[in-house]
Amino acid sequence: MTTGLSGRVRSAEPSAGGVRGDGPGWRVVAEQECRDLWVSGRGPVLVFAFSVVLSVMTYLAGTNQVLNFLEQREAVNLTLQVAVAIGVLVTLVVSADAISGERERGTLESLLLAPVSRRAIVLGKMAAALSLWLATFVVSVPYLWVLGRGVSIVGQALLLGLLVGTLLAVALAALGLLISAISSSNKVSLAISLFLLLAFFAPTQLPGGTPRGWFGDVLVRLNPVDAALHYLTAVLVNGHAWTRDLSYLISPLLTAVLAGGVLVAAGTRIVRLYGGVSGA
Repeated sequence: MTTGLSGRVRSAEPSAGGVRGDGPGWRVVAEQECRDLWVSGRGPVLVFAFSVVLSVMTYLAGTNQVLNFLEQREAVNLTLQVAVAIGVLVTLVVSADAISGERERGTLESLLLAPVSRRAIVLGKMAAALSLWLATFVVSVPYLWVLGRGVSIVGQALLLGLLVGTLLAVALAALGLLISAISSSNKVSLAISLFLLLAFFAPTQLPGGTPRGWFGDVLVRLNPVDAALHYLTAVLVNGHAWTRDLSYLISPLLTAVLAGGVLVAAGTRIVRLYGGVSGA
């Protein structure tokens, strides 16, 4: 992504004093990363695959002739959960390639020579990864509107999905970037991220009525993806007030704060070249 980035950053700088600042630098990095993600075709392909999955689910739910009021709410909740889960997990995978991929392709060196701080590089890459989550959420809007007609929860589902999904996307994007920054190779970064993806996503497929006990509840709360989806179900299907189960959002919030904090605090040390890596 770094071809021509130095020139674009210089042209965006208001003065020489901002050479290593985070102000305009992160926006230029984000702009270039978004261009690479969406113009190169990687982003549109991922969004198209996402829309195919969502179309199949909506068709199966929409053609069920015996849907009653409660089942229709569950159909909206299920579709929203799939939209949030796939959207944020794809964001994790894209983030996992952001720094280790540059390092392996030999483009990180020229990126580090650009007049932007390493913290700005991290922020710009995170903004680009989050654009993928926002795109998948926009795609999911018409599906939720179709399924939710008549039960008056579309607005609530979209608002909750946007807020909870964005919190989860920030958490997983920061986690993916952190893994990518400290991994010795892109294969290691992607392998760890895919393992986390499966570990986070697998528990969400357990039947909702399965007895969990106190230990199971602790596991749900520790898993940021499972906890966030549990919160959506509690509000949209069980009719809980939106404030009643906020404790389930602690793990995604802590993940975002801790992973993002480490990236910001240690970005200058962990975003670097490794000896022996191509391009180093």
